[in-house]
Amino acid sequence: MVKMSGRVIVLDKVDLELISALRRDARASLSELAQKLGLSRTTVRARMERLAASGEILGFTVVLKEDVADHPVRGLMMLGIEGRGADRIVRQLNGMPAVQAIHTTNGKWDLVLELGTPSLEALDAVLSQIRRFDGVVTSETNLLLATRKSAKIR
Repeated sequence: MVKMSGRVIVLDKVDLELISALRRDARASLSELAQKLGLSRTTVRARMERLAASGEILGFTVVLKEDVADHPVRGLMMLGIEGRGADRIVRQLNGMPAVQAIHTTNGKWDLVLELGTPSLEALDAVLSQIRRFDGVVTSETNLLLATRKSAKIR
């Protein structure tokens, strides 16, 4: 369900199939989408416009090979933070180019970072720098070996 101007928009099976088709190929034409889904072009266009207006679809993007090539070494770093230092640490992390995303969580870890660097040596330097931040008490890092699917803008 999506709330839109006080109304609740319910995503039905067709909306979910349309979103799935767009995730597979966001460049597909209205005609191609209509044919795949067994709908008219007008219906596909109207549903896409409604999904965009409701905020369910935030946009479309192009991911270039060079965008991925800039950071061939990628990893996830989980941080445990002492006390109430998370906001200060997030501010420090925001200034680091290797930190591509910062997520707060409710589990064992306080923050989960997505990191990207040009080499393992650069990643090691970033990890060391972050571990030295005042308030970081524990961390765990996992290298990302391959991406099988990604719907996010990189």
